[in-house]
Amino acid sequence: MKNKTLVIGASEHPARYANKAIHALLQKGHDVIGLGKQKGQVESVEIQTEVSANLKVDTVTLYINPQHQKHYTTFLIELNPRRVIFNPGTENPDLQHQLDKAGIETLNACTLVLLATDQY
Repeated sequence: MKNKTLVIGASEHPARYANKAIHALLQKGHDVIGLGKQKGQVESVEIQTEVSANLKVDTVTLYINPQHQKHYTTFLIELNPRRVIFNPGTENPDLQHQLDKAGIETLNACTLVLLATDQY
């Protein structure tokens, strides 16, 4: 099993990019945790509405807009993943600056493209 990825903004709706990312991550053999507004299921991944900051997570990939990210600032710093990916439309210079100061790598990138090109 590869490193754990936390998908924030996870959704059961197949048209959502977070849903597509969960499928793509699983297809590439990654261990995935889904965090969303509503509980649900995407393949083997249970979407939870809360997760502990004590999780061991390598990567967080964001699918929520910057206004909703404010609620996650402290959580992300406490979680201390190796990196946080800001997918298109989620870019947030303020949060990125705070994460950078905490020693967490940030990337403005598309998780789907990174996976498809083996750069994940």
